[in-house]
Amino acid sequence: MSTSFSQNRLRTLDRDTALAAWVAFLTVTALSISLGLVGAGYGVGHPFAVGVLVLFAIAAERGTIRLTPVIAVSVASLLGTFAAVVLGPLPAVIVGAAAVLPNLARRDDPHWFLRWTTWTATAAIVAGCAGLAAVAVRAQVATGFWAIFAAVVAAFAAETGADVAISGVAPAIRGTGSWSEMVRTFGAAQLSSFPIQVPLVALLAFAYVTISPWSVALFAIPAFAAHRLLVLYRQQMDTAKALGDANARLAAANLSFATALVATLDARDRYTAGHSAAVAIYASDIAKRLELPQDAQELAHLCGLVHDIGKIGLPAGLLEKPGALTLEERKQMELHSTIGERILCNVDDYSEIAAIVRHHHERVDGNGYPDGLVGDEIPLLSRIIAVADAYNAMTSDRPYRDAMPSRVARLRLAQAVESQFDTAIVAAFEAILTGADEAYRTGRRSDFVFEGIGQLQQPMPLSIPEVAFAAAEG
Repeated sequence: MSTSFSQNRLRTLDRDTALAAWVAFLTVTALSISLGLVGAGYGVGHPFAVGVLVLFAIAAERGTIRLTPVIAVSVASLLGTFAAVVLGPLPAVIVGAAAVLPNLARRDDPHWFLRWTTWTATAAIVAGCAGLAAVAVRAQVATGFWAIFAAVVAAFAAETGADVAISGVAPAIRGTGSWSEMVRTFGAAQLSSFPIQVPLVALLAFAYVTISPWSVALFAIPAFAAHRLLVLYRQQMDTAKALGDANARLAAANLSFATALVATLDARDRYTAGHSAAVAIYASDIAKRLELPQDAQELAHLCGLVHDIGKIGLPAGLLEKPGALTLEERKQMELHSTIGERILCNVDDYSEIAAIVRHHHERVDGNGYPDGLVGDEIPLLSRIIAVADAYNAMTSDRPYRDAMPSRVARLRLAQAVESQFDTAIVAAFEAILTGADEAYRTGRRSDFVFEGIGQLQQPMPLSIPEVAFAAAEG
């Protein structure tokens, strides 16, 4: 215990030391850039314009949009870009650094000063890079609107690149984020706003240069628009995440419900224990082989789990009968698909699953049950489950017979195409079985059994029944 605590403590100290060194490096770099710009002759330019931009930047920083727990953006960076293009790199540094001032009031964090220093130094460095990039482009491109437009593009590119390069370091040191997360999240936000921000900033910069410095006051309009864009982007991300979480919870609930139903059925009939799990795996694998969408593959798995749930409603002793069924008993057995449909129709959002379960004993030649559907009238997933169901029934032990070898069961499936089974589905399943191992072919793989239900019965010397009967009682 003490050794583990000491190691954790050392890791924390190492991170704190590395973070302090990184903040010191940023601070020195920001000061060096600022002093270097002053020494190179870059001035403040128009104090009034700089003052207006500083006020706008402070106001914009109060509307920061948090993209993730460790990544936040605001439209204050636009003001720094504008300053970089029309006023130069030093005003850009002033505006960028001033935008972080509201964070001085956030002293509920014990490390607030360290964070504020990091943000201020980062903002100054990023703004300085944007300003230098804009100056370099304007010196190379002819005057006019397109020169300003090119300078804005260069400033945006330099700002984004520097921001991503710097901002990903501190979370990586603390272990609260990663470079990939920074690039993916921050980059997506920047790219989504790029088509709006660049033209607007270029137009305002052109107006400032050619009309009047008073036009800087108009920056409030595009700044507000950009802020709304970021808000909408954040809301879209939150909505998508909430929807994804809700879908994941629903899928987990569906699987848990289906597993509970199947566990009830398997507990009643030890001979078919694991049959539903095997059919579910075979069905989803067939759907994947047929290149059906992912949601169809998942639905095939879920329907495979619950395809026999109607057997819960059959008379006691029918499932466990050791001999062949009488005609009346066969009719009772065939009721399980409609019983299953009625059970599943009472579950919210299970109507499609209920229909698939109802028709999993239909035949493509129309001689199946309960509705005698023909060919494509039978739902595709029902046709898939019919193949998986019959195969696993033939290769599993039953009270009245032993299991059938995989090679014989596959031959029986092939013999029943275009009468009982869909040819394309049988061909897809045959391709899967050809490349599978014996544990998969005989349904003895560990994931073919629900935990806590028990193991599948081992195949024994065989007495081969008709494939239609195997499918009916599967």
